Amino acid sequence: MILAAWIALGLAGLYAGLTLINLALFRVPGAVSDGAPRRAVSLLIPARDEGARIGATLDAALASRDIELEIIVLDDDSSDDTPDQVSALAARDARVRLITGAPLPAGLNGKQHACAQLATAARHDTLVFIDADVHLAPDALARATAWLHGRGLGLASGFPSQPTDTWGETLLVPMIPVLLLGYLPLGLARLMPRAPSLAAGCGQLMLVTRAAYTAAGGHAAIATRMHDGLNLPANARRAGHATDLFNAAGLARCRMYDGFESAWRGFSKDATEGMATPPALPVWTLLLAGGHLWPFVVLIAALFTASIQALGVAAPAVVLLAVARIAVARATGQRALAVALHPAAVVATLALQWQALIAARRGRARTWRGRTYTP
Repeated sequence: MILAAWIALGLAGLYAGLTLINLALFRVPGAVSDGAPRRAVSLLIPARDEGARIGATLDAALASRDIELEIIVLDDDSSDDTPDQVSALAARDARVRLITGAPLPAGLNGKQHACAQLATAARHDTLVFIDADVHLAPDALARATAWLHGRGLGLASGFPSQPTDTWGETLLVPMIPVLLLGYLPLGLARLMPRAPSLAAGCGQLMLVTRAAYTAAGGHAAIATRMHDGLNLPANARRAGHATDLFNAAGLARCRMYDGFESAWRGFSKDATEGMATPPALPVWTLLLAGGHLWPFVVLIAALFTASIQALGVAAPAVVLLAVARIAVARATGQRALAVALHPAAVVATLALQWQALIAARRGRARTWRGRTYTP
């Protein structure tokens, strides 16, 4: 049992150590100093049946300050009143423009096709892509844009806070920063800012210079892929442009899903472009099960068998895991319930990834936003 305890401590320590290092680097961009240049930004929003959300998203964006702003919304064949709402707002505020998306060609991803058209329509050389359910703080664009240009980056991606109202959301959604901060060596990614293997991002909020976007091939180059948050930064790095990540908690928020079922379907749709691949998923299973579940198993076994040696090793493993998990929750604005549900969240995440991999190997199509995508 002592060997099992040391394995638990090693894997939990790996997660905790990298998390705490990354949290020191994963910061919210600072306030813009007085006299800083007022930059011009094209805020680009693909929208498909977003009538329940688009109004609040645009109101928040229009409250942006210290930035020269144009907002372009692409209506992607909505069946609700999305275009009517945007048109009404555009009639009152010249900063808003509505364009109608071209029909989606067979085999392409709807969001990537929409974003490619938005980039073509943009007037400015700093492009900011957000999802239609992302609410920006008034200073978000100015701070994020200053961070992008101040660091000489081609692309920067922020991770908004993710409010969750239901148990199902709270089980799955908070795992995003857990995985990011626990297993991406952010320091190494910054030392090697053009290495594609260290690229990461969040499709909810991405800033990119036109030069980097063009060099990377834009969304047209990933038009058959589902995960823009991984693929666009990787292509930017391949094209020789540096990319980086920042904590957007407090600058932006996004309620991704409204329950367990929608969260499961949403994360499943692009899982095979991330964790759920035959080479990667066994490794992820070892890291997550071994580092986040095994310490509890060994601790309980040590208590039942009164193994003092094993208990002395397993207990620190659980403490390290808890400290790191609480630190992530505090930094990203997660509910305390997310921390309490963490072991169950790890089980659910692994189940989702294995289900997605098996479904893909069997050739099952994925349905999202009323469209069907074949693997």
